[in-house]
Amino acid sequence: MTKALKELWDECVEIFKDNITPKQFDTWFACIEPKSFDGKLLVLAVPSRFVYEHLEATYIHLIYKVITRVFGKDVKLSYAIQEIAGKKPVNRPSDGNTNIQQPVKAKAEAPVIDVMTQVTPASDLDSRLNANYTFASFIEGDSNRLARSVGEAIAKDPAKTFNPLFIYGPSGCGKTHLVNAIGWGIKQQHPTLRVLYLSAHLFQVQYTTAVCQNKLNDFIGFYQSIDVLIIDDVQELSGHLKTQNTFFHIFNHLHLNNKQIILTADRPPIDIVGLEERLLTRFKWGLQAEIEKPTKALCRAILTYKVKKDALPIPANVINYIAEKVNGSVRDLEGIINSLMARSTIYKCEVNMKLADQILPCYIKVDTRPLTIDDIKKGACKYYRITETELCSQSRRQPVNQIRQTVAYLASTLTELSNIQIGDSLGGRTHATILHSIRHIKGLAETDAVFRKELEDLEDEIKRNR
Repeated sequence: MTKALKELWDECVEIFKDNITPKQFDTWFACIEPKSFDGKLLVLAVPSRFVYEHLEATYIHLIYKVITRVFGKDVKLSYAIQEIAGKKPVNRPSDGNTNIQQPVKAKAEAPVIDVMTQVTPASDLDSRLNANYTFASFIEGDSNRLARSVGEAIAKDPAKTFNPLFIYGPSGCGKTHLVNAIGWGIKQQHPTLRVLYLSAHLFQVQYTTAVCQNKLNDFIGFYQSIDVLIIDDVQELSGHLKTQNTFFHIFNHLHLNNKQIILTADRPPIDIVGLEERLLTRFKWGLQAEIEKPTKALCRAILTYKVKKDALPIPANVINYIAEKVNGSVRDLEGIINSLMARSTIYKCEVNMKLADQILPCYIKVDTRPLTIDDIKKGACKYYRITETELCSQSRRQPVNQIRQTVAYLASTLTELSNIQIGDSLGGRTHATILHSIRHIKGLAETDAVFRKELEDLEDEIKRNR
């Protein structure tokens, strides 16, 4: 055996050890010796016909995957069998080309990692995918554009480029929606592939159950039969070392056999504590794609899509208000919309800003600080595009004068200030002037629908931006 051949075979041995148990390796692989390699044909020496037949029947798929990775995709395999010392070895070409397509079932005791339960057709497998989470309902924005583009590429051609795909980002940013969409995309374009989605927590529960029921072989075999495995919140495997060990072997088997693996977490692999380094290393083999918190523009687009899709009677000012207040969680957006519609239906009231203000504190920290006249002045100046100097000046020209009267009216209804205090804040206006302003704006709002809508919009703007 040459030094180069030994180094190549040692590399194969490390991969074998990653994919089978120590007992399996000691029994069936430790006795194999690489005899020769001429650049095309690899000859492995085995001690008996029984070992040769068992390797061909049980492990040929794994062996071919490993040697083609290490020695090259065109490598051919042959065995040198010598059962009796001194007898000329018998050369046996591998039947691996056939067995790769249809592995022969082992007659000997089934190994732990390679045992396969009866594989059900893809059409009969419950993929656990959420039917509402598709690409069509996944609204794209700057915060998720890369992850979505990669997901669509994988759905079109799985396990070719981005494998594994590791998507990370804070809770509620759309990771679960996207990986479900990828799963549906694969099922639609590749209906024969077995796609499975589940959370890491459920994987842990299933593993524990399998161990307690002495069905670990079946558990592993089932997951090794999956073509596209999607594990959500993989950071939840932290600290569960035995589960991690089993997942490690499943991961290796799937990756070695060109099966697509998709993982999500709330942080990148480098920041996950409690996972074995060998797992974290493999998580970084493919592509890491971050999904950031949705921007306010994306939140608004998501809300608008949901309102239109479900024909919900939610006005635009309420949509804008919610989008401004929610701190980047798609899950919170959905919850708020559902709560709005539930209360509107139960109490037979319209969805408006008042109802939104009642709902929002259940989902986000709302600024409960009372409005001040400075908030109102600032909001009005921004809304009407004038300066505070103009607002508080002695000028009576329009439209500045009516804007000033509007501020006085809103200050009287939204704050506890007296008319004198309001007047002082508006350039030293008298009590009588402020009282006249309040009455004028109130009357105008009661008789002019256009102005009333403008007043409501201004009030919403002030509350939203205080």
